[in-house]
Amino acid sequence: MIGYVTVGSNNIERSCAFYDAALAPLGYARTFCEGGWAGYGPGGKKEGLEIYIATPTNGEPATLGNGSMLAFKAPSRAAVEAFHAAALENGGKDEGAPGVRGEYDPPFYGAYVRDPEGNKFVAYFKG
Repeated sequence: MIGYVTVGSNNIERSCAFYDAALAPLGYARTFCEGGWAGYGPGGKKEGLEIYIATPTNGEPATLGNGSMLAFKAPSRAAVEAFHAAALENGGKDEGAPGVRGEYDPPFYGAYVRDPEGNKFVAYFKG
């Protein structure tokens, strides 16, 4: 079971602007920002799956993982669309507009973006 996820950042302020906006439609809010770290939790609480944004402690630049992606469950198709729009309005890059992907039952409705550091994410709703 996953306890938390950490995503690297080279500019914590820019990353916070992106994640504040992109995660809000999914029900996540910032729990803290200090010392090169920021945290996000469901409803702004430190419980459930927490997401941390951090500058690397080894002093090297943060880099993205080739082939890695973090998937966020969304409560509705509208939330997927809001995630995608907010991400693009806050420095994200489009990697796949909101829409049904594949032939699944229930349908998989997702939108793909990259954050300002190049990390890839999807927000999805099944139904």
